[in-house]
Amino acid sequence: MAVYTHVSDEALAAFLAEYDLGKALSFKGIAEGVENSNYFLETSKGRFILTLFEKRVKADDLPYFIGVKQHLAAKGYPCPEPIMGRDGKALRTLEGRDAVIISFLEGLSPRRPNVVQCRGLGEGLARMHVALADFDMTRENALGPASWPRLWEGRAASADALLHGLAGRIETDIAAIAKADPDSLPLPRGTIHADLFPDNAFFLGDDFSGAIDFYFACTDALAYDLAVCLNAWAFEDGAAGEAAGLQFNFSKGASLIAGYESVRPLEPTEREALPILARGAALRFFLTRLIDWTDTPEGALVRPKNPLEYAGRLSFHRKVTSAAGYGGGTS
Repeated sequence: MAVYTHVSDEALAAFLAEYDLGKALSFKGIAEGVENSNYFLETSKGRFILTLFEKRVKADDLPYFIGVKQHLAAKGYPCPEPIMGRDGKALRTLEGRDAVIISFLEGLSPRRPNVVQCRGLGEGLARMHVALADFDMTRENALGPASWPRLWEGRAASADALLHGLAGRIETDIAAIAKADPDSLPLPRGTIHADLFPDNAFFLGDDFSGAIDFYFACTDALAYDLAVCLNAWAFEDGAAGEAAGLQFNFSKGASLIAGYESVRPLEPTEREALPILARGAALRFFLTRLIDWTDTPEGALVRPKNPLEYAGRLSFHRKVTSAAGYGGGTS
């Protein structure tokens, strides 16, 4: 359960006194998520989400994350909107943690996305990029290619313990991506979500109803965001990743890309770069999952996700040479 910091009744009452939200009627921890403590809050004036930021989130980044959501909400994009206190500020402190109240977003996260939902997700992602085109704050991608050698350092034995010979393949991936140097490619850049997995997207039936959890948002290649989504939405998960023969669902990939391009067509350079970007996105999530898998102590509240699921994705990406391999037409 993703509640690391518990909030007392007295602290909550004092916190809410700084807002014009009425009295608390219900206050419950939310199990989803792994980075921060989240609570469902219902007051006499509506439903909200209270987030307390834990140690993995840098305090200096919080104005950027809040600014992204404020900008999107002002453009009419469906996402949680930070709620201002009586002092006109969204960010304040609760139980020794930076904290924010955001509006409640209607919808459900798909457990097994279908082809129609993949298209809706692609459209929603492109609409986000368009809405953020004039957002003037920036943030470096702290989990971009420059960080991957550091994340991998000292992890080879852990990788081989998961699957014999895996470490050598990961080192090949790191070297291949470093040679391609995706950060130097002439790709359109802007503000990206960088973590738009199914549990961070909401739907009403098959209709995209919004995106949440912008706490990995950063400034990077727009097509990298699409690559993250191809990894998260277009694979059929096996029981144990690579060993179980993970499969790419071509129909889902094609639908996701088509949905994106119905709003923002990809440039030729983005289409050409998609295989290396998708490989890089898979490597990023493999590395962070490997760290969580090996460093999370037994009995922890949050169960780490299996990194082999992304080892399986990397096996697929090594064989793809063009965007057509993901359903993106010819290149």
